Amino acid sequence: MDEGKTATGFPEIKVPAGLTFAGLVLGFLAGLVFQGTSLAEPLLKYGGLAGTLWLRALQLTIVPLVIGLVFTGISQTLAAANGGKLARRAVGLFFIVLLISGTLSALLVPALLTAFPIPERAAAALSGGAATAGEVPGFAQVLLAMMPENIFASAASGAMLPIVLFVSVFAVATTRIAAAPRAQLNHVFEGLAAAMMVMVGWVLKLAPIGVFGLALPLASSGADAIGALAHYVLIVSAAGFVVMLGGVVLALTLGGQKVGTFFRAMTPVYAVALSTQSSLASLPAMLAATRKMGVREATADFVLPLAVAIFRATSPAMNMGVAIYAAYLTGTPLSPLVLGAGVLVAFLVSLSSVSLPGTLSFVISVGPIANAMGVPIAPLALLVAVEMLPDIMRTLGNVTLDVATTATVDRQRGD
Repeated sequence: MDEGKTATGFPEIKVPAGLTFAGLVLGFLAGLVFQGTSLAEPLLKYGGLAGTLWLRALQLTIVPLVIGLVFTGISQTLAAANGGKLARRAVGLFFIVLLISGTLSALLVPALLTAFPIPERAAAALSGGAATAGEVPGFAQVLLAMMPENIFASAASGAMLPIVLFVSVFAVATTRIAAAPRAQLNHVFEGLAAAMMVMVGWVLKLAPIGVFGLALPLASSGADAIGALAHYVLIVSAAGFVVMLGGVVLALTLGGQKVGTFFRAMTPVYAVALSTQSSLASLPAMLAATRKMGVREATADFVLPLAVAIFRATSPAMNMGVAIYAAYLTGTPLSPLVLGAGVLVAFLVSLSSVSLPGTLSFVISVGPIANAMGVPIAPLALLVAVEMLPDIMRTLGNVTLDVATTATVDRQRGD
């Protein structure tokens, strides 16, 4: 068994990110080699069937997993906020950064895709054969989507926006009940999330096969498909890079750091982040960096572990970026209200993001956002194969904001 226990108590899931990327490459090459031969039709038929079955298995697990993680994440965040003045100050700053992160992406990514459009010839292949563009939902439609008649019907149809909002409010409501039933509910939802994470881990072990089948049609687009995937990585990474720059600005202004001091202290942190792609693994280096910056140990020893547990600064920006990219691939219209709904869900889902491999976090986080925005999730099955590349920017941005918010909270404490 690959599953162990993380510091959060959830199972540790090992995702074959390298093999998944290899499946993408091999599927593309197989499509090229057998294109125009007698083997092309059966290869596309059965390879496509394998890819579709894998995608459906992935979709099957998303709703119960998100329900468990959102409830657990909101509960943990509220519990942390009740930990005293320092905790409330830190959590409040986390909330502000996460909302700004998602909003920046909602403004930046459409502008980038307008200035640098997706290559047309590859869009059809990467879209997963999604539906044509529909009508832009109006204000009344968005409100009705947020307030359905029956939450169980929403769960049955996979409508993530009302589900995430309902579970968030439900988690807040449990803080007003007695400690014993509240603890029981926490255990139930934590168990649900943990079991579903194991199931998702099993499905993702088959990702190399599923992605291989889904990548076969890319051969018809040739180099354009490769260019589109590179285009996607650059666009989504740009959203994370802007958030990381915002973290640097935060450290130099409200955090009171000097440019040279900050970057000298962060160099070892970036080295660990690049090699591990894990905020949790970077925690010791971040603690050492805050010492060099003059942050008080009492602040750093409390805020940094809290940040690693519940704060993913780049998640709203980069997850929104993926959903917006999928919308442009599939011709899905995005109004300001739809983007606003996406920002809200991205914020709430980011609170439930535990320290997971980038591929698993991608599936958990982007699916609900795309669903809430009315974006087909079929393109995500191929985009997940290259997630290991933008995940580097996710980690660099997260460790930057972890340290920057810690320095800012410490400075706000005064003497």
